[in-house]
Amino acid sequence: MLKRILSNDLPRSRWLALMLAVLVLALAFTPFLFPGVKALNVAAKVLVFIVLVASFDLLLGYTGIVSFAHTMFFGIGAYGVAIATTRLGPTWSALAVGVGGALVLSLVLAWLIGLFSLRVRAIFFAMITLAVASAFLTLVSQLHEFTGGEDGLTFKVPAVLSPSFEFSEAPFLGASLDGRLLSFYLLFVMASVLFLALLRIVNSPFGRVLQAIRENEFRAEAIGYRVVVYRTISSILSAMFATLAGAMLALWLRYNGPDTSLSFEIMMDVLLIVVIGGMGTLYGSIIGAVLFLVAQSYLQDLLRLGSEAASALPWLSALLSPDRWLLWLGVLFVLSVYYFPTGVVGRLRAASLGGKA
Repeated sequence: MLKRILSNDLPRSRWLALMLAVLVLALAFTPFLFPGVKALNVAAKVLVFIVLVASFDLLLGYTGIVSFAHTMFFGIGAYGVAIATTRLGPTWSALAVGVGGALVLSLVLAWLIGLFSLRVRAIFFAMITLAVASAFLTLVSQLHEFTGGEDGLTFKVPAVLSPSFEFSEAPFLGASLDGRLLSFYLLFVMASVLFLALLRIVNSPFGRVLQAIRENEFRAEAIGYRVVVYRTISSILSAMFATLAGAMLALWLRYNGPDTSLSFEIMMDVLLIVVIGGMGTLYGSIIGAVLFLVAQSYLQDLLRLGSEAASALPWLSALLSPDRWLLWLGVLFVLSVYYFPTGVVGRLRAASLGGKA
């Protein structure tokens, strides 16, 4: 049964399976295991990034396409929800219109980019996507009447998803049973369904062709596969899943602006998470997103504790200052790449195969 759910793509490592099970259970029970607004926000962001990173891995890890326009589709999904609910009101039909319109726009843009750009060499395609994403960010910032410009849009969601909506006055295991909790589990279900759908895609005959194109596109073309068509379809699918991830983010934050979903910093975070987790695995998106976002969110707190503990040594206390959290995050990334060159998933699978050998 589990093999069918995971599309016959099992972790293939006991340690990896254990790690994935622990992380998924921790995410599922975050409201009860880690009470507090910050922990819930971090867990929700992890769920969004799992979908976003997995969709980018479909493009980079399975098809071998380097695109810097991925956050553009992420932003389209977020703005679709924000604009629709702002114009039509906080209703489920408005959410459906927003998500549907965003998916259509992403499909058209991904098809156009694929049609005109995927015939060029990889580096030129990457530059074209970077130019398109930059132009889209500028356009969104200038269309103040529709997008709110640099200030973004703050909107309301259906009442049942609002924190003010309470299912019970009495908390359960320390967690308030309100609309915010329902929103979190809506995101959890969406992330689970979308991740399993991506897993099914990459393990289908279509996914096998994508991997053949990644390894040697000339050989794939020679045996009869239309490489441009497959790469275009892969780009469209990746864009659609990124759009849904953007809609998830907007639904959780109830706000969207250029820096929230379209910034180049998000694109860099996605690249880092893919490398940390392991390209071409999908499971790497879960491990990478958890490790990176937890470190990003709590590293300052840990450094503050370390700095206070080392107060007797001024030089060490200064080195562990919370203001230097980006430095330490960079160090952690360098170490992860050095010790896990194929990502955490790749390293654990290789170790498992070595043990069997």
